[in-house]
Amino acid sequence: MGLEAALSEAEAGTDGRKARGERRRREIIEATLRVIEREGVAGVTHRSVAAEAGAPPSLALYYFATLDDLLVAALTAASGEYARQLRAIIDEGRDGVDGLAQLISDAAGPGRARALAERELTMLATRRPALRPIAGHWRATVAEVARQYTDDPILIRSLVAASDGVCAGVLLEENPIPYSEIRALLRHALGLR
Repeated sequence: MGLEAALSEAEAGTDGRKARGERRRREIIEATLRVIEREGVAGVTHRSVAAEAGAPPSLALYYFATLDDLLVAALTAASGEYARQLRAIIDEGRDGVDGLAQLISDAAGPGRARALAERELTMLATRRPALRPIAGHWRATVAEVARQYTDDPILIRSLVAASDGVCAGVLLEENPIPYSEIRALLRHALGLR
């Protein structure tokens, strides 16, 4: 085997280990979200997350030294996914309010457990400063939606506040809020008809 082939094989091995490490890290984050979905943030320990991931507890500690590190990664994943979906709506030029209303409406259906976990992590940010910058990501993306319609800072804040309130309502109410009502509430917050 030549030097170039040996170097290429060594790089592939390193890249393979790195890819496996990233995959294990993502598995631990997903396991954290599942624990939160089922038990709330209070159920998150390195041991409970490792058990959910089917891994030894030392692996969760290897990737996330503290619970805050673990919670930051979980909130980043959850809120990042919602922000990514909303960003796609904005980038595709679709109606941002309609897309936002659909995302919120979906949180009452099959996405409820994940939305509840993300909401609980967001609320935890009021007590854990490490979570605050991530918790604000979704709100900033909602503000971008509002800026499609207005540059009035009060109306922009109104949409952010309305979306926060409607999200909470969707998770709290026994009967799902219909999409049409969510859409009407959000459009009203922006002064749209």
